[in-house]
This record gives sequence, C-alpha cells and structure tokens, in this order.
Amino acid sequence: MEKASTVFVSTVSLWEVAIKHSLGKLPVGAEALRDHLIHCGAEFLPLLPEHCLALAGLPSLHSDPFDRMLIAQAIVEPLHLITHDEALRGYPGSIHIV
Repeated sequence: MEKASTVFVSTVSLWEVAIKHSLGKLPVGAEALRDHLIHCGAEFLPLLPEHCLALAGLPSLHSDPFDRMLIAQAIVEPLHLITHDEALRGYPGSIHIV
C-alpha cells in the first residue's frame, strides 16, 4: 500500500483565518482550525525569510497579500498550492484550481 503524502498548511492561512474570524467574516477561529488540522495529521509550514524574498519577484496579478505569500511559499518549497481562486492561474509554480 502506498503511503499518503504529507499535507502542509501554511501558518499564513491560520493568520488569515484569525483576522477574518475576528472581523466576523468566518464562523471558525484559527485555534479550532489548527486543532482540527493537527488531529487530521497536517503539518504546518512556517513563514521564512526565503518566502518573503520570493514574494518580491512575483508578478502583480493578484492583490490579496495572503494568496501571494502562499504562492511564494509553494514556489520556494516546492509544494503544490490547491485553491479555488481562478485569479491565481497565471502565477508560476504548481497551482491547482479546484
């Protein structure tokens, strides 16, 4: 039997959830999400200086700073980025729109 791949979740995603939850835009907070992801076996990808440097080289196709950082992280690591945001389609790297 083939071993399942590790699922990484960026700490940037938890940051975004924390902000949106505090603004009343999301019913689930970052702590609950973190606990659920840990329970499911996900690993967290920290924000590193290399990710910030890669962000500077990205084209300005999308204005969401969280999405742009996720793209930079996916490029540097390299990892697949799974998103529903069609606006990210033009960026380099392995981006999968679902």
